[in-house]
Amino acid sequence: MTQFDSALNQLRERLLSGFYSPGVALTAADLAESLGMSRTPVREALRTLASEGLVEMEMNRGARVTVWDDEKLAVVFDIRSLLEGLACRRAAERAEAHDLDELDALAQRILAKGEPGPDRDEDAVQSLNSEFHNGILRIADSPMLETAMHGVVHAAVLARTRGSYTDEEQRRSSLHHLEIVAALRSGDANWAESVMHSHLAQGRIAALRARNESEAAG
Repeated sequence: MTQFDSALNQLRERLLSGFYSPGVALTAADLAESLGMSRTPVREALRTLASEGLVEMEMNRGARVTVWDDEKLAVVFDIRSLLEGLACRRAAERAEAHDLDELDALAQRILAKGEPGPDRDEDAVQSLNSEFHNGILRIADSPMLETAMHGVVHAAVLARTRGSYTDEEQRRSSLHHLEIVAALRSGDANWAESVMHSHLAQGRIAALRARNESEAAG
């Protein structure tokens, strides 16, 4: 692994985990010292993270952790809805039986791990959810679509909706996954796309509510 890869992976993990608060300034010098490497790979990593929407570059001042206001969150979810809806359409036309079995297994595990109660596992739900959505992208088989999705920084948005669902919303989200699998299995592209749109519309509502509640509390 190169120093650039190491810097990128470590900084991305810190940003997604909330290690740095929104709006915090990040300098290559300070980051390089904390990572134990030179500034050059850190600067390159910051530019990549900026392309993912996790930080915003400032002229001659390094970078700053992205602050997700209502407009940014809404736009990201709108774009995600368009792109992932398209991914569902393509997946409905291309999915093989083994692909659908894998997605169904993931959807069942998300449902089980997200059930209300002391055994609810938010970390597992988030990880499985990412696997599910990435699985649809893989089946859609479009490098251009995958690149566009990474540019929408869905990982950043998911990190900020962690734990923001009510019990009812979490169950509805889990059932959306199962319905998406059913739609893909039937080969109905319109149905699959429609459910994905509903799924992400709920995510948008939860993300905006969580951000506003956090702002009010802070």
